[in-house]
Amino acid sequence: MEITVEEIAHFVGGQIIGDGKKIIHNVAKIEEAGENDLTFLYQDKYEKFLSPASSFAVLVKKSFSKNFPSLTLIKVADPYFAFIQVIEKYFLPEIELPPPFLKSKEEVKFSFGKNFRCGENVSIGKNCKIGDDVTIYSNVSILNDVEIGDGTIIYPNVTIRERCKIGKRNIIHAGVVIGSDGFGYYKKEDKTYKKIPQIGIVVLEDDVEIGANACIDRASIGETRIKKGTKIDNLVQIAHNVVIGENCAISGQTGFAGSTKVGNNVIIAGQVGFADHIEVEDDVVVMAQSGVSHNLKKGKVYFGYPAMEVREAFKLNALIRNLPEMREKIFELNKKIDELEKKLKESK
Repeated sequence: MEITVEEIAHFVGGQIIGDGKKIIHNVAKIEEAGENDLTFLYQDKYEKFLSPASSFAVLVKKSFSKNFPSLTLIKVADPYFAFIQVIEKYFLPEIELPPPFLKSKEEVKFSFGKNFRCGENVSIGKNCKIGDDVTIYSNVSILNDVEIGDGTIIYPNVTIRERCKIGKRNIIHAGVVIGSDGFGYYKKEDKTYKKIPQIGIVVLEDDVEIGANACIDRASIGETRIKKGTKIDNLVQIAHNVVIGENCAISGQTGFAGSTKVGNNVIIAGQVGFADHIEVEDDVVVMAQSGVSHNLKKGKVYFGYPAMEVREAFKLNALIRNLPEMREKIFELNKKIDELEKKLKESK
């Protein structure tokens, strides 16, 4: 790829400070950028990677005022978003698509729309409905009566079980399992377990993305539902009858126990665990490695185990860090109190 800074600036609506004719060959992280790379500066803490010797091009905020003569700056409203736009337009690697699906609709037991592409060793069950512009890569297994909306991409080794519904423009990454049985058992008097039938489904609404090896269990009765625009990272476990709201972002190794309800625009960092039947209101943020055992209120930030509002959690952590010192002080105070009591007894 060869593209000039002027072309990039024109595309993202940026102002050039420096050499507009500079040729860009690639994009890079700011700490690794070389002479013909484009990078971006979004957070002030990364300014340390800019120096008088730097000679790459960098997208910066309009308010950026420092001067590095050898750098070429492109000033934009949002450097991170502009960087994403540039990658999408000029630097996305080409991925070989599966071939068009050439069988006639009379040859198969499911329906499919135009521009359907399908890789090798794909199994699609009876009465499935596949929309337009769907791409399914190799080794995918789709059981009976599944619905897949227009523009959805399903990467290799995905399993979608019977009757589940996948919306439009979903991206489902390798190894995902949708519609596996929920973890439901009845403990009998003899302490053995009776499996509870899991007869519900999973529904993914439009524009959902599911990361690699995530598991979304079917409902015992009714639906497990992921609402539109939500993005789920790798290795996330979503149990039966969970509902995740719109435009949520859920990081890796998070686990939801059954019937948890999550509102809209919630951000959940990595390795967060949710007990069953929890309700999380809109706009909540849960920080990494928190354990959620109670309902969370709208717009608040939570941290810790058990999760609590972040200021309370930080105060508690500070107290815990100071416990050894406090213990020594208490020991010394008790010793002084014992000495004073002894003196008081001797003076009587």
